[in-house]
Amino acid sequence: MEIKYSVLGLLIYTAMFFYLAGFLLSLLKFKRLWRIFYFAGFALVVTGFILRWVEVDHLPMQVLFDIFLCMGMVYPVSVFCRRFLKVGVEPADMILGFIILFPAGFVFSSQRIHLPPALQSWLFGPHVTVYLLAYILMAKASIQSILQLCGRVQNPDDDFVSYEEGAYKLVRIGFVLLTAGLLLGCYWGKLAWGEYWSWDPKEMWGLAIWLMYVLYFHYRYATAKKHPKVNSILVLIGLGVIIANFLMMVIPRLQPGLHNYAG
Repeated sequence: MEIKYSVLGLLIYTAMFFYLAGFLLSLLKFKRLWRIFYFAGFALVVTGFILRWVEVDHLPMQVLFDIFLCMGMVYPVSVFCRRFLKVGVEPADMILGFIILFPAGFVFSSQRIHLPPALQSWLFGPHVTVYLLAYILMAKASIQSILQLCGRVQNPDDDFVSYEEGAYKLVRIGFVLLTAGLLLGCYWGKLAWGEYWSWDPKEMWGLAIWLMYVLYFHYRYATAKKHPKVNSILVLIGLGVIIANFLMMVIPRLQPGLHNYAG
């Protein structure tokens, strides 16, 4: 465990406090107050992201510390899902933000690492960004799936879709982003290494994640949504594959290859 005695560390820990406090306030039905806390936590993470950008002098999406810091900015995704997708359970996103920020605050080093030539490309930002957005959406979909498996029923007074339908809407958008990430990665690989596909372990994990959600779509369409619990289980398995991918990044020797930039 690595506690960060720095301004950036203070911003992360304070943001985690606001996320957790906001969630507790939501349980106490302080709707306006928890939304203020949620936005305040988001603002702190944004400030930390900008500070990190200035510190490393490039887009901070290289090491795992940067990755989790970036994904901690979950607030805009929550607002988008609530307003445009009618997906509820927004307070759970604060717990999601808290969990995501924990590795940045206590696990991974914030030491600056020189950006290797292969990452000094205009594709660096778009490629990583679409993947991180996809992962956040898949994590939100998993929350919906857990609630569905637990037998929770959406409040009919709320203008939100069912938990199973909410998970589907989130996975559908996340899948588009995963596809964009794969295609951008193939193009970037051609520019950097001369091949669109190198059968690199990171590429294979990306493909495995993509195929897992293909299986989810296929099963959901083939069964006409007759087995919503199975649909939810498949969504959770998809998140499990994403988590396994991150674990492989934590232990690079288990995944040697061309993508070992984030150790």
